[in-house]
Amino acid sequence: MKQKKYVWPLLPLIVLFVISCGSKAQNTGDSEWKTLFNGENLDGWITKIHHHEVGDNYANTFRVKDEVIQVNYDDYDKFGERYGHLFYKEPFSSFHLKFKYRFTDKWLEDAPGYTYRNSGVMFHSQDPATILKEQDWPISVEYQTLASDAEGNGRSTGNMCSPGTDVFFEGEKDPRHCINSSSKSFKWDQWVQADLIVYSDSLVIHKVNGEKVLEYTQPQIGGGVADGFDPDIKVDGKALKEGYIGLQSEGQGVEFKDIKIKTLN
Repeated sequence: MKQKKYVWPLLPLIVLFVISCGSKAQNTGDSEWKTLFNGENLDGWITKIHHHEVGDNYANTFRVKDEVIQVNYDDYDKFGERYGHLFYKEPFSSFHLKFKYRFTDKWLEDAPGYTYRNSGVMFHSQDPATILKEQDWPISVEYQTLASDAEGNGRSTGNMCSPGTDVFFEGEKDPRHCINSSSKSFKWDQWVQADLIVYSDSLVIHKVNGEKVLEYTQPQIGGGVADGFDPDIKVDGKALKEGYIGLQSEGQGVEFKDIKIKTLN
């Protein structure tokens, strides 16, 4: 009887303690938001532009103005296939990336037609240090951003494109280079909120202005489109568990701001 008198009153406390510890573990399992762009300069970012060595920010393509990162072609005579990317200095595996973007009225007419009001953010990319001088696109997956074209035709944004990679869509490896999202179309000069949620080499979710517009799985090396790469880097079928994040320049002016990330467990 004495054991019952002292043991049973302790059980609710034990249960509460276990529940409390479990709740703390869930609430603190993910990191806090980290700002990737300081609003002042490109510290912590690495440039790689086609036909140029890593670190050569040709013609000041990527620049900071009014607390935004600009893809700016004011100092270009012609595009000359200078597909470029501005990479953050460290890789990420499972993360939630947030950024805002809008296009400018600058587009170089010798750029391919598909680049008009087209840009994006690469992720799970190869290390920029391994991208060769004459390599056009990094082996990576892309959160593609589009706006209505000159004729006002609507185009979805938050799409997926896959230079040198493959993904699984609706349970099967998808042969398409790009998969369109279900988003509505936006005007070129409108700020759009983008969310990219990635769980290593398993699940990827694209959101536009807070709404999920695309979901796919199993990003891996494979496919075509990317050219001029080191063949030792492109191991088809290799799961992409982590990589670098890069802002894209393809001949279309664009601005990025409010770039922040939270690592996920």
